[in-house]
Amino acid sequence: MTLEELKKVSVKVGLPSYAAKQIADWLYKKRITDIADMTNIAAAKRTLLEEYFEIGVIPPAEALKSIDGTIKYLYPVSDGSFVEAVYIPTEEHATLCISSQAGCKMSCIFCMTGRQGFTANLTTNEILNQIQSLPEAETLTNLVFMGMGEPLDNTDEVLKALEILTSSYGYGWSPKRITVSTIGAKGLKRFLNESNCHLAISLHATNPKERFSIMPVEKAFPMNQILTLIKEYDFSHQRRISFEYIVFKDFNDSPQHAIALAGLLKDIPCRVNLIRFHAIPETPLESSDLKQMEKFRDLLNSRGITATIRVSRGEDIFAACGMLSTEKNNGKKRFNVKIQ
Repeated sequence: MTLEELKKVSVKVGLPSYAAKQIADWLYKKRITDIADMTNIAAAKRTLLEEYFEIGVIPPAEALKSIDGTIKYLYPVSDGSFVEAVYIPTEEHATLCISSQAGCKMSCIFCMTGRQGFTANLTTNEILNQIQSLPEAETLTNLVFMGMGEPLDNTDEVLKALEILTSSYGYGWSPKRITVSTIGAKGLKRFLNESNCHLAISLHATNPKERFSIMPVEKAFPMNQILTLIKEYDFSHQRRISFEYIVFKDFNDSPQHAIALAGLLKDIPCRVNLIRFHAIPETPLESSDLKQMEKFRDLLNSRGITATIRVSRGEDIFAACGMLSTEKNNGKKRFNVKIQ
């Protein structure tokens, strides 16, 4: 709950409005798991809180660890399905990739989550629980909304989660530590107006026809409209914008594509993340080899567009970009490491 919602909770149980800040402190700073632990609130009021509310912290059900140290966690959600979150440690950072939906409506042909179909929007609680219940929560330096689902197809809950994450009453994270990835869905303008977190746009093509062939949502959310909207905002200071570009062999990896991409982005201060495609079943797409990706990167850089090749992590546990699928939702079991 936000601070305003917690004020209503306080009124409901007969507490003064300032108690909302105390409750928030217990939830988001001290991260308690039991209302009884709120020791600066009268015992009788705690009993009332326990009658009406619960903390809502649910630990991950299972985990799978990669040879590179990446850990994929499986979280149960309220409709009986599961979502995945991926913990990615490096020498300098510890990033958590979190989900915003169970499944996805977008049907991108290169994404396993899209193959699963859409099940449900996650609640703010289910989004934040992936962070709060993470065994490595205290080590986190960055959050990315790049897991299962399209964040801006669940705009209300995602923006509420971002408020709690970045507010002084909540987790107190800097918006600079959080990136929201989107195909450019209907909630994009609201996100740009209501949040200062970083933005990553899944582009993956240089013209509408090519994008539509791999991303059916191009029809509903045209790339040209997205780019026009982006140009209305100032990305030169606090907020950073990046464009995600999976490099597919003989589809979007030619020098002509690199030149076209540089032309599209020339008026936007941004960076391009080039991503290796991780093969999934029943798709005709293949990944470009590293040499071709390096040529593509260098050509973008030579035209003034900062481009990097994203290091692939967790592919052996199906935790890499586009591979989250939660097979347990379909009665299968890919996870095998129990959380103690």
